[in-house]
Amino acid sequence: SLVFTVFLIGSNHMNIVFRMFLPKRIHTKEEDMKAIIFDLDGTLWSSVDLMLEVWKSGFSKIQLPHVPLTREIVCSCMGLSTEETGKRLFPGALPEAANAAMQILFEEELLVLRDKSGSIYPGVIKTMQALAEEYDLFVVSNSQDGYVQSFMRWSGLTCVRDIEMSGRTGLDKGSNIRLVMERNNITQAAYVGDTQKDTAAAEKAGIPFIFAEYGFGDAPNAALRIGSIEELPQAVAAAFSQN
Repeated sequence: SLVFTVFLIGSNHMNIVFRMFLPKRIHTKEEDMKAIIFDLDGTLWSSVDLMLEVWKSGFSKIQLPHVPLTREIVCSCMGLSTEETGKRLFPGALPEAANAAMQILFEEELLVLRDKSGSIYPGVIKTMQALAEEYDLFVVSNSQDGYVQSFMRWSGLTCVRDIEMSGRTGLDKGSNIRLVMERNNITQAAYVGDTQKDTAAAEKAGIPFIFAEYGFGDAPNAALRIGSIEELPQAVAAAFSQN
């Protein structure tokens, strides 16, 4: 049976608890568990236009000098850690002050995501549902706790077995990929992302990387590439055939 649980807790901010209890996929002794682990922003959806709106509102509550807020700036922050985003938005601010400002923006984001969704890329839901027939699916993001849960709620996907975020663990993406692999007994995996940082995260985790060319960044040395999510099944098959 399947249980999908989302709790909204607190009056001043949103804390979402995500749990997926899926029937265990049965593997023979000769068969290794194969998993596809996804980045979120630029890979499964784009929340740029929503974040531009939210951050403009959030900046009015922050008493720090900041860069002019444009769509290009928001795009450049997609996939960055909290610390990296704070440095980009609030150059010259002390790390503690920039981090506090980012927490204000994160709270604003989660409040808005209660009522509005990011733009889920065409083909994502259908492709992930098809891939789940053969692989176990996971999402690992550099986002704050609550952000991936919002995507799960808006997408309606029930085929993702586990998620993790840097905002929940305090770990970098490569370490979170390994964490998800270890707690789910994953023996083979590929990571799908859209930036050079995603490439580095996959390398740190010791797994193949598939570059989503339609996302926000670039990965010039990525050997496996997809121009749309519909091309992913073939790329995944190629990734696992190399192991």
